[in-house]
Amino acid sequence: MSLLFDFLGTTAFSVITWQEVLMIAVGALLIYLGIAKKYEPLLLVPIGFGAILANIPLAGMNADGGLLHYFYFGIESGLFPPLIFLGVGAMTDFGPLLAKPNTFLLGAAAQFGIFGTLLGARALGFAFAEAASIAIIGGADGPTAIYLTSQLAEHLLGPIAVAAYSYMALVPVIQPPIIRLMTTKTERVVVMSDVKPVSQRVKIIFPVVTTVVIALFVPAATPLVGMLMLGNLFREAGVVERLSKTAQNELINIVTILLGVSVGSKMSAAEFLTLDTLLIIALGLIAFSIGTAAGLLLGKLMYLLSGKRINPMIGAAGVSAVPMAARVVQKVGQEENPRNFLLMNAMGPNVAGVIGSAVAAGVLLSLGS
Repeated sequence: MSLLFDFLGTTAFSVITWQEVLMIAVGALLIYLGIAKKYEPLLLVPIGFGAILANIPLAGMNADGGLLHYFYFGIESGLFPPLIFLGVGAMTDFGPLLAKPNTFLLGAAAQFGIFGTLLGARALGFAFAEAASIAIIGGADGPTAIYLTSQLAEHLLGPIAVAAYSYMALVPVIQPPIIRLMTTKTERVVVMSDVKPVSQRVKIIFPVVTTVVIALFVPAATPLVGMLMLGNLFREAGVVERLSKTAQNELINIVTILLGVSVGSKMSAAEFLTLDTLLIIALGLIAFSIGTAAGLLLGKLMYLLSGKRINPMIGAAGVSAVPMAARVVQKVGQEENPRNFLLMNAMGPNVAGVIGSAVAAGVLLSLGS
């Protein structure tokens, strides 16, 4: 019997706290949302499982030499997010943006949520580095949020990553009410002209020129923008199909697993269960909502200046949640007018938002370093 008691004393049951039990439940909830609700399953499932592993006492998963400690190297070194961007670039068609370059402004306008929330977070007492990391949630780009936070405020990585990916997953829930509130029936039924094809030459030149210009203006954005554009060059070059397919499939899938589990590893009870976590989640929602609203406001201005030929709803797609935000615009547009197909027009500001959030992160990183 004494041996049995001795064994029980070595189990995690003997030392586990209610806070760790709660965080294990949170990890299980993320897994549920990913599987049952299909909310960003490729990331919520590994993040949730990583959170469970991080809150098992005595397992030493996060300790020096522990498994998650080695996984986390990819975030700590800034390696994983640029590799994700490489894969995203290989999967992205910038044709709609290049066909209608004016939609780039909508992607830029949506970043207003980032800088507006930065001021709000500073007013609440967060240091600049922490405020910048919280504000980047407004870009609705998980890898960008992770990259910036790992560089400026690593201790906030868990709640910021969860908030960023949660709001990305909830785009179909959050954006439609904002769109309907800020636009009229007349504006929502506007049918836009088709997006014309763009030549391969233009598509090849675009990633090269974009990288050089952005890297010169915002050097800190180079890792993200450079990898995004390299992936896109693989896609459009037509001579490196193997590299393009690897970036789109095997590479991004492997990195996604490692990235998700690593993010989950920062969701230990000690780091996650704080008042700051609740503030971060609330500020993230505000940032995302402001970004959506700013894109819509510029969309309404472009609607008027274009002689009512631009549907202002495409401004909501200026956030970086690709392609979910564009699909939301398409869905709301068809509810108003079944003959209206806005998806390709909305993809222009949507992919512009990916670039815009990366540039915004570079600016914040430069200011916070």
